[in-house]
Amino acid sequence: MTAWARLPSRYRDMTANRLFARSIVLPAGTALIGVALWSIVCSLRLFSGAALPSPIEVLAGFREETSSGRLVADLSASLYRVGIGVVLGSLTAVPLGLWLGRHSGARAALMPGVNFFRGLSPLAWIPFAILWFGIGDAPVVFLIFMPTFFTLTLATAAAVANIPTIYFRVAADYGIGSLSLLRLVTLPAALPQLITALRLTAGVAWMVVVAAEMVSGRDGLGFAVWDARNGQRADLLVGNMIVIGLIGVLLDRLLQYLTRLRSVRWSYER
Repeated sequence: MTAWARLPSRYRDMTANRLFARSIVLPAGTALIGVALWSIVCSLRLFSGAALPSPIEVLAGFREETSSGRLVADLSASLYRVGIGVVLGSLTAVPLGLWLGRHSGARAALMPGVNFFRGLSPLAWIPFAILWFGIGDAPVVFLIFMPTFFTLTLATAAAVANIPTIYFRVAADYGIGSLSLLRLVTLPAALPQLITALRLTAGVAWMVVVAAEMVSGRDGLGFAVWDARNGQRADLLVGNMIVIGLIGVLLDRLLQYLTRLRSVRWSYER
């Protein structure tokens, strides 16, 4: 029986109400206050309508983009590129990080280079991405892959290197082989840090895709922002910015659910 099940029903109800208030009511209330302040600023005409559209104008622009189908198409394109870039980066970075974490000599030789490339802004690769891959999905995926790969490689190597040596000694005493050691010891001990790194990386990837699509894309939310700016449609510009921010929050919330895995939850509850 879990600790939650052992609580009296009234305490469970109180806890559930508090969680609901923190996760739903407080963020929604804050958003409403922000919209109210936004409306007040627009009503005072501190800025021209072209510089700061009102919430009603942004809502009208949002409906226009939704009814035309462009918003869905741009959102799908951006999510596709982020998904491909993050998946490719993760599939290559995590195995390399696991290996580096267990070999101190390899870490000493390769980690300076990993840190060097991790410190480079992904946007600095834009000229090469266009020269190598042209215009379209490929250069944007490449620009997302770069920060994902080097950030996750560093995070995975650090997580594995920080695992107490006693864990591996006990596993060796029990005759646990390499694959079982990876499954039973290394991954469970490193997963909490990996999930945190993945949440940060996904946030960076979402910012990169918007910037990359402004330069080398033909569609996507970043291209929509740039197109609205060129067309002097501030309502569409703000509407796309709101969608970008909301998707970023949603992606982080989805990845946050990974912390509820049984093999991971122990680290967050200590």
